[in-house]
Amino acid sequence: MSRLYFKYGCMNSSKSANLLMIRHNYVEQGFRVLLLKPKVDTRDGDNIIRSRIGIEAECLMIDGDVDILKLPEIDSSDIIMVDEAQFLTSAQVDQLYEITMHTNVLCFGLLTDFRQQLFEGSKRLIERAESLMEIKTVCKCGAKATVNVRFSEDGRLLTEGEQVDIGGNDRYKAMCKYCYAKALKEVKESKERQA
Repeated sequence: MSRLYFKYGCMNSSKSANLLMIRHNYVEQGFRVLLLKPKVDTRDGDNIIRSRIGIEAECLMIDGDVDILKLPEIDSSDIIMVDEAQFLTSAQVDQLYEITMHTNVLCFGLLTDFRQQLFEGSKRLIERAESLMEIKTVCKCGAKATVNVRFSEDGRLLTEGEQVDIGGNDRYKAMCKYCYAKALKEVKESKERQA
């Protein structure tokens, strides 16, 4: 029986690496795997899913207005895997759910943004996925990281801004709630000293 899976984690939790390793296993067994990635994520260039550990594979990039059910590649695929699934629309998640009536769909992505709010795609995946799995990572202190913290280009911690701002290790860090609270306190104290 086919299912919709959502494997989520903070920045640097090896979500893309997990996707690519699972894909490798399916391909080695002769399965036809279709990789999808929302076009909004431009870090790796067109038609590539790349992990920070250096593994990569070609994928099909999709816009937010694409009806996944109408992609010609769907019918010839045994497994569908989606990277950066937080950037899917609710409608696209519903389309993936419909595809699971005959094909397994594995989605990988962030759960929340830098403000600790759900992305549209993640929210709908929580509502529709039949299997949820957290891919854990650690904060620099060694505790479990739960917050995706955004920084400005000059290294300041940000708490406001657009939900989507594509970036890597230079813009985001995964932190535990304790280190994040400490960093927020330091920002607040700095602002009070400058006032």
